[in-house]
Amino acid sequence: MNVEELVRDSLREQAAGITPPPAGLAGRILAERRRRRARTLAAAAATTALVVAAAVGVPTLLDTGDRNTGREGDAHVVVGGEVSTHDVLSHVDQSPPRDKIAVGDQILAAYFTSKNVKQPNRDEVVERTYSVLNRETGRYEVDERWSFLAVAPGMRTAAVLERELPAPRIGLLDLGTGEVTRWIPLPQGAGGLFFSPDGRKLVATTYDKNPDRAYWSHKVDGNDGFEPWRVPARTGFAVVDVAKGTSAWQPLPAYAGGGGGYGSGENLRFNADGTLLYEPINMAPGVIYRTFDGKAVTAPAKEAHVDLISAGAGLSPDGRLVAGGFAGGKKTTATEVLDPRTGKRVAKLRGQELLAWVDSTRLIAWDIAPGGGEYENRLVLVGVGAKKTVSLSGARTPADHSAGRWEPIFARG
Repeated sequence: MNVEELVRDSLREQAAGITPPPAGLAGRILAERRRRRARTLAAAAATTALVVAAAVGVPTLLDTGDRNTGREGDAHVVVGGEVSTHDVLSHVDQSPPRDKIAVGDQILAAYFTSKNVKQPNRDEVVERTYSVLNRETGRYEVDERWSFLAVAPGMRTAAVLERELPAPRIGLLDLGTGEVTRWIPLPQGAGGLFFSPDGRKLVATTYDKNPDRAYWSHKVDGNDGFEPWRVPARTGFAVVDVAKGTSAWQPLPAYAGGGGGYGSGENLRFNADGTLLYEPINMAPGVIYRTFDGKAVTAPAKEAHVDLISAGAGLSPDGRLVAGGFAGGKKTTATEVLDPRTGKRVAKLRGQELLAWVDSTRLIAWDIAPGGGEYENRLVLVGVGAKKTVSLSGARTPADHSAGRWEPIFARG
């Protein structure tokens, strides 16, 4: 669940009186609403568009800024703080992507679209459809077997859950053959999966109901009349040893501090070095860090200023920078990177949301497509000290749960 959905859901919860407004939530929501208004561009007036050849011969659009090359005739060696594009694979005419997108070893390993399926009893279920990169052909292939998919670093294995959630077992999918090589039982029933940074562990969040189902029996008054609503269903989590196939389950009900129960947004993930877990919450501080036995702990020193809700990139690979949130104005988009020790701004970058670090100076982000609206965004490459962005994909359509609205899954190749 992305930050826009969290904010929208929080507002509806407060309107419906389901949960009392927790301290600080109103300010958080108002700040996000201002952020969303600020991101709307009257026109994404592109300056001179420069086209360079990407590694597969597909044009890469350089949206803004002046070219500063290292030597005449070399289109890729860039100095002076500009974004290096020598290792970029982009497809600016594709959305959703059909062919491999990558920068360095940071690869768009898969993506998913979702649809809202209405049930006979007026419940609704959000169903995801994944498209996974075929490493041999370099193309994304639709795989409709899974309700949830997570890609391990190295892109040889994915962890999958079958369609009916919660799922009683976890599949390890060989990304070379497309076949499940092993099933790991989890009788508590998994609804979400994420790998540790080294790929040796999985965290599976367990539920007693489908976390992506909204119930008419718990309907709320939304913008267009009553609509079904999710209910808190998390029961706990299990840390799985991938090689051994063993797991240790810990009870952990849905967060009760205000605004919980937003379905798949309750899934736990590993922190930057894989020694802790964190869960997102829709109030300050945005996340709760936990040990593998479920105990809440303070954030690690280097992650004290990580905003994993609005800037999923987190810490840079060298640990010297951390991705920050939106820092734009009324007619411009911008993001920021921070000093992880102090939280102070180190640099201001282009973009709407920082998604993944490529290396210690470059990131992949969402940004508004030239001439597009606030939600017509595409993947771009941005860099610390760079004045331009490099387009990586075509623009998404703005409608939620539509075939043209896709969510990326990145992995190191």
